[in-house]
Amino acid sequence: MTPAVTETASDLDRVVAALRDGERFLLTTHEGPDGDALGSLLGLHHVLGQLGKDSVMFLTANQFPLPVEYRFMPLEEVFHEPPADLVDRTLVFLDCGNIDRMPVDFLRRDDGDIINVDHHHDNTRFGTVNLVDTDASCTAEIVYSIAQLVGTEITPEIASALYVGLITDTGRFMYENTGVASHRMAAELIEAGVDVHAIYRRIFEGVPQGKLELLARGLANVERFDDGLLTVTHLSSEDYAATGADASYSEGVVDHLRALEGTAVAGLIRDLPGNGEQRRKVSLRATDDRVDVSAIARSQGGGGHRRAAGFSTTMDYPQLVEVLRASLAEQL
Repeated sequence: MTPAVTETASDLDRVVAALRDGERFLLTTHEGPDGDALGSLLGLHHVLGQLGKDSVMFLTANQFPLPVEYRFMPLEEVFHEPPADLVDRTLVFLDCGNIDRMPVDFLRRDDGDIINVDHHHDNTRFGTVNLVDTDASCTAEIVYSIAQLVGTEITPEIASALYVGLITDTGRFMYENTGVASHRMAAELIEAGVDVHAIYRRIFEGVPQGKLELLARGLANVERFDDGLLTVTHLSSEDYAATGADASYSEGVVDHLRALEGTAVAGLIRDLPGNGEQRRKVSLRATDDRVDVSAIARSQGGGGHRRAAGFSTTMDYPQLVEVLRASLAEQL
């Protein structure tokens, strides 16, 4: 696959130069990391290691345990605390639309280099170098282009990490962000040693019983509004307790709702664990071309893609439903 040549080509060159010239890096991604975030993180870490660079990966401890489908990924080396030489490291944010999506104070800096590699259309360009390619199907696709330009051998470890990002962010090549480049990249990663069936089984099968029971509760709680244009469900703290599920087990619930006939926007509202004020996480999916759910999420302090976005809030379920209904009405 030929590395992408787009309007971001000069930014791509700058990132490649920064990675070649630098020696020490700290890689991170957004909170609640998905397959693209984790695959890009791990893939670039291996790329830098092959170049002889000192690379560390960082995620806060409260991001673990990861969603069960990603626990097979070899992320044992991830740091949960800043390394002692943080000030001397170039920070690399992957798949992170804005710096607030990894809300850790020590990652904010007024001096020093920040490389921002992403494909979200609402990225705030918070880096000193910004490589934001909205034509890429996933951030893993951009990392693949970087790996090719720096002359990395695409080992089975790199290929497998990037393949996770590719298949999850394209919805197994079903979403509209899937293009020719996505399929070419997949073919080349398979040639490099990806075990397609093994990764498919790890991510999409082998579901724990608690996750299935939580899904059943989510489907039982489905409500539809405005002639079915808005389809919403709610998972309460009680639902998690009764099924023995952890927060990561809700991954994928909202995708069942988006498949329901007549739905323009699907939403999952779930209680978040913690003490004190009750917080909720809202995950949104759009099936209607007229709707941009990232605009809804941004209005509430979140972000994402036109078709998939989310935010956290202290609003209760009835309030959230009214906000979503009003926001959908404005766009339609």
